[in-house]
Amino acid sequence: MKIPAAAPGDGSVLVTVVLATPEAGAAGTFTILDMLSSVGLVWESLHGEEPRPPRFKPLLLSLDGQPYTNPNGVVITPHGKLADVPAPDIVIIPELVLSPSEPLPDGYGPIVAWLRETYGRGAIIGTVCSATLLLGATGLLDGEDAATHWGYCDAIASRCPNVRVRKERILVPAGDGHRLITSGGASSWYDLLLYLIGRFVSADEARRIAKVFLITPHLQGQLPFAGLVPQGRHDDRVVAAAQAWIADHYKTPNPVAAMAARSGLTERGFLDRFKRATGMSPMDYVQTLRIEEAKHLLETGDLPLDDVAAEVGYAEPSSFRRLFRRMVGISPAAYRRQRLRLPAECV
Repeated sequence: MKIPAAAPGDGSVLVTVVLATPEAGAAGTFTILDMLSSVGLVWESLHGEEPRPPRFKPLLLSLDGQPYTNPNGVVITPHGKLADVPAPDIVIIPELVLSPSEPLPDGYGPIVAWLRETYGRGAIIGTVCSATLLLGATGLLDGEDAATHWGYCDAIASRCPNVRVRKERILVPAGDGHRLITSGGASSWYDLLLYLIGRFVSADEARRIAKVFLITPHLQGQLPFAGLVPQGRHDDRVVAAAQAWIADHYKTPNPVAAMAARSGLTERGFLDRFKRATGMSPMDYVQTLRIEEAKHLLETGDLPLDDVAAEVGYAEPSSFRRLFRRMVGISPAAYRRQRLRLPAECV
């Protein structure tokens, strides 16, 4: 299968490869295919208008073109193999079910090489969620800002020290001509697609597609959705004991001094040991526990904001509000307004 590639911006069809791998999630993969295929078609159909010429030609391609089983047991048959389309206009890598603490699975070497070659030929590469790990392995993001799912930020920062990870961002265009576009958590596929539709079709078309699919961009970023407390493992039993204790006593006055006293170490020795084990200072760790608990209280109850501050250990509500906004990206009041509500029948 040989498909001619079009130059972005010339009005012709943009050949868009959606990368298929056994680790790719089916929901994001097929939503990308469906949404790009709907441009110029679905809105028009709903309004009794003539369909317009397609602007995107999405193709699901894998390294070998053979059927595979995804992590949830869904058998997927690609349209073909990557070699069938040597010069696509756009490449999109869906979210990948990968462990942040493990290296990329065997077999990704040829895909990394293909991504480098394809970018060198002028392609735009977009990633969703954890797929930024794969793009980071190509070296193309070195010296650039990048977004990813908040749970993978530390992994990328560790493996790709030359990449500036933007935990707060949902979408980050970067590189020459903004040809590298990384996005945050799994549902940020629609932020990426609305961006591409707006960029290569029109802002009006992006708005129409958003209305058809009932979606709203994550304009507030992803910090409001992020879990703040790091989950890294370590073998320091003294620090682990301190973490277990503070999880139930984060409201304690002078919590760092209390943890140090319980550890049997000097306060300076405890500070250094805690930082080595967790990557955070003890006080920063306590702050994350308090703000995470505050998020839970805001999500699940109607306690006044000043009482929420006191409940998690802050005598000064203004200090609580400033810290909450810095760590979560929005104010406590705004967080409460946007809290995730389950349908009534699920509550």
